Amino acid sequence: MATSAVLYELGCVVLQCRRTAFFSAVLFCLTPANVFMAAAYSESMFAFLVFSAMLQLEKGQSWTSGLLFCLAAGVRSNGVINAGFLFYSQSKDLALQLQAGTVIKQPPTWRRLLCFAASVALVSAGVFLPFALFQFCAYWTFCNPDASSEHAVPRLLLQLAVDKGYRLAAANGVKPSWCSQGLPVAYSYIQDVYWNVGFLRYFEPKQVPNFLLAAPVTVLGSWAAWFYLTANPHYCLRLGLVRRAKGEGKGEESDKPEVGFCCSSVFVYVVHATALLAFGILCMHVQVVTRFLGSSTPVLYWFSAHLLQDYEPWLWKEGAATQTEASLSEKFNVGSFCPGSFRKGISGNPIVRLLLNWRISSPVTKCILGYFLSYWLLGLILHCNFLPWT
Repeated sequence: MATSAVLYELGCVVLQCRRTAFFSAVLFCLTPANVFMAAAYSESMFAFLVFSAMLQLEKGQSWTSGLLFCLAAGVRSNGVINAGFLFYSQSKDLALQLQAGTVIKQPPTWRRLLCFAASVALVSAGVFLPFALFQFCAYWTFCNPDASSEHAVPRLLLQLAVDKGYRLAAANGVKPSWCSQGLPVAYSYIQDVYWNVGFLRYFEPKQVPNFLLAAPVTVLGSWAAWFYLTANPHYCLRLGLVRRAKGEGKGEESDKPEVGFCCSSVFVYVVHATALLAFGILCMHVQVVTRFLGSSTPVLYWFSAHLLQDYEPWLWKEGAATQTEASLSEKFNVGSFCPGSFRKGISGNPIVRLLLNWRISSPVTKCILGYFLSYWLLGLILHCNFLPWT
């Protein structure tokens, strides 16, 4: 609930459209990665911290945002990529200052560049700090074994490793190979040796079912990126850092909406989501891409809400709720025992209204709702029974 509320507020700030923000927050409650959000997994806390950090950054609270991004990186290691939001925010501010330098008196360029570099280095170090501390702890524990020291690996942990068939680090005084690397990172070693994670390693015929499992989120994420790129080609080429010259843009881009999914403030979120999607498909176990994206970016929910509203224009029209309520009562004969407040609550929920009008919904609407609802239900059934899932 807390994460959904934060996502709604973030959508209001970024999209400047309360309807789309509300719709995306409702969709988040039915996220395909629901089982990982509802259970005691790190994804739920990670999503809350990341969305909260994004919201604070949009409000101009850079230091609070940096702290929340730092905590998120402590929850999940992939949180380090969120340093890009802080870097982009600083870059955009610098670009605006440089472009306004001829109009408004500004400090020397070299001083602004120096302040920019110092600020970026500081915030990046803060986001990377939890990851670096964890790697240092792993190096200190496994690369400097001393049975008599307080840092020795506990016997119970060693016995668990033996029972699970893991390779014992520094067994018989021999250090693991990653300890002698130029930049010793235990995370990369574990991913490589134990999980077989690497570039294109998962592209095998036997993994076709897992690629099919990740196909819906892959299509949705790719479609969102392409949709935004084609809607704002010039803005994307300029990376959102260069303002249009005076008199430029009177053609197609002059009519671009300032609200909704296609607005300029969504650019950095689309880039972030696309980078995560590409990395997940090429370098990870592809079946985890669903929860990887579902807990890391609001783009999936924003774009899904945009599509549903675009393909169902009647959804927010005045009187649509009343019509839906009437059709519900007529079809199921619930008017005699359904209180008015309950009917109002049902008709006010856009997901329920779409489901009640399933037969007249567009194929896109059916695909999106079918994807969210089926993965939401199948995830609960399969994962909770220790069966393979995302």
